[in-house]
Amino acid sequence: MYFRALLRASLVLALSRLGFAQTLVVNGQVINADEHTVAPAFVAVDASSSNATADLFPGETHQLTDAVLANLTNLGLTNIVLFGFADPATAANQSIIGPCKTFPGEFVVFPGDITNRVFDLLLGGSLIQTKPFASPCYSDYGNQDAAKCAEITSHWMDDSFIHTNDPTSINAILFEGTSCVPHTVNPYALNCTIGAYPKMSVNVTTVSQIQLAINMARSLNLRLVIKNTGHDYGAKSTGAGSLSLWTHNMKDIRYYEDYEEGSYKGPAFKMGAGVQVFEAYEAAHEHNLTVVGAEGKTVGLTGGYILGGGHSPLSSLYGMAADQVLSMELVTADGRFVTASETFNSELFWALRGGGGSTYGVVTSMVIKAFPEIPVTTMSFSLSSGEQMSPDQFWQAVRAYFEDFPKYTDAGTYAHFNLNATSGTYVWDMAPWFAPNMSKSELQALTDPFFKAMGNIGLDLKPVYQEYTNFYEAWDKSFPLELWGSNLARYGSRLFPRENWENSTILSPTFDAIRYVVDSGGVVSGYNVAAAPKSGYPDNAVNPAWRRTVLHAVDIIAWTQDMYTELITIWSNVLTSDWGMRWRAVSPNSGAYLSESDYIEPDFQHSFWGDKYDRLYDLKKKLDPWNLFYAQNAVGSEDWEMSDYIFGTLPSQNSRLCLRGTNPS
Repeated sequence: MYFRALLRASLVLALSRLGFAQTLVVNGQVINADEHTVAPAFVAVDASSSNATADLFPGETHQLTDAVLANLTNLGLTNIVLFGFADPATAANQSIIGPCKTFPGEFVVFPGDITNRVFDLLLGGSLIQTKPFASPCYSDYGNQDAAKCAEITSHWMDDSFIHTNDPTSINAILFEGTSCVPHTVNPYALNCTIGAYPKMSVNVTTVSQIQLAINMARSLNLRLVIKNTGHDYGAKSTGAGSLSLWTHNMKDIRYYEDYEEGSYKGPAFKMGAGVQVFEAYEAAHEHNLTVVGAEGKTVGLTGGYILGGGHSPLSSLYGMAADQVLSMELVTADGRFVTASETFNSELFWALRGGGGSTYGVVTSMVIKAFPEIPVTTMSFSLSSGEQMSPDQFWQAVRAYFEDFPKYTDAGTYAHFNLNATSGTYVWDMAPWFAPNMSKSELQALTDPFFKAMGNIGLDLKPVYQEYTNFYEAWDKSFPLELWGSNLARYGSRLFPRENWENSTILSPTFDAIRYVVDSGGVVSGYNVAAAPKSGYPDNAVNPAWRRTVLHAVDIIAWTQDMYTELITIWSNVLTSDWGMRWRAVSPNSGAYLSESDYIEPDFQHSFWGDKYDRLYDLKKKLDPWNLFYAQNAVGSEDWEMSDYIFGTLPSQNSRLCLRGTNPS
């Protein structure tokens, strides 16, 4: 302990002497370090130097190397020591700076001239000081603008594009602290504060920028977060006092007609880390192809979506999005740029496909399989109880649909439906039933028993069918732009296994557990989907529960802005301790989808990864002994804790992050 304290004191003293002026030495003369004397810290390597079949993208050829660092060291550039690479084999078990992630202002060089000048010079001017997205609605950041505020306010919840195009805006604002939002979201807000938004972000376009940020964050024990689009339910893309890597602008896409990697031979795309689903689908459609991606238009395809597994309207046919990856390029916690594939860093490749984002490295690109364009038929309908339909008839109709879930996924279909009674009547929206590679007549034949059951119940259901010649148009017309940014709801989820449908004594309690949520005032957003295609699937870190499921169900609990905190706390706890408990009880050997899950999922390790967790945890400790990468409910996150809580049980990202048991607050 004395040695650590002495070492820390020595480091602080050394850095404090360096941190107040930026200089370098040229021909024995000390000169100011500025954009005229310091070039961005990278060397351009050959694009063919990747260990994958695909060449590197232009931004991936710009790399930080030992030679670049040695040159800057020889020139005496201020604080260059902070940007050096590390070696996991010789890493200390605990940072010399302390067990808590460094907070702005408590360490002499963060933030300060080191970040505002030297870091930005080495990055090439891509450092962004955070101004929260809604700051034009307030005077706190000197950018108040009534017209801009009105634009942000009018589209806050219905236009996810404006949020994904911002370096720090995220979906899960409740866990961020709702620190800077329009007054329509929080009418009681008096000002705009940075809250849990990162202190600063790097607008990433090159590998070298990621390497510099990783090396500095590791050296100074900073909290490092990664934001692609910020969709995640669990606020993984934000954290108080953090440095953020904003990968959204890594938009390169390259098509390969006849790609070979490992055992695969066929069409493929290499896509940068910032490519969103709508961009990926457009690119595939231009070549009369399809790729496995999300329902949501603005989701980042090659970010946390694939890293977390990624379910899709095509999953019943082709499996999870993570199953389609052939190789990845990434920067690991030691600052090195590596390839992960079946033949290079194969254990890392296994973990990256389903093991979760913000855990093993920062991905810069992926190569993914493509499939032939296929026709799609969709079907939509809506039912509600009332004068023409009794509650009993309503639930008989839902049960008739529910009973054949395995048959529908075996046929390759996907359905997204919603159940609620929030208006005082039961409502069931099918939005939509999505049948890839199926004609209208084939879908009608598949669903004929269901519609006959509707007739027997006394209901004349009139669905709307639409046939499309290709997946892209069917997806584009069927799925509206996702909602964004509410602080008045929490979400949970469960993967319900096929075995529940194979045993009638389990099926009824399963159905009752789902109905219970609706009867208790919640919303159920259900996905009749499977992820175990007949063609098989690779060995990867995807939750094994996905291979057995026929229903991914999301339960949503909501409250109003004028509720007392004590009542919201009780209502929030219902999601985990009541609804979630019932769902877990009828599926004890299953799990949940980590990207759409309860923020405080009990035993998240096994819920999200089953028997794969120990292997994932061991690899995490091997590759990241510095604990550089952290995210809520990520592999290894159980070793850490936040200092503050929302509603008593929800870790606040707007607080200190420390090793468990060491938080000073």
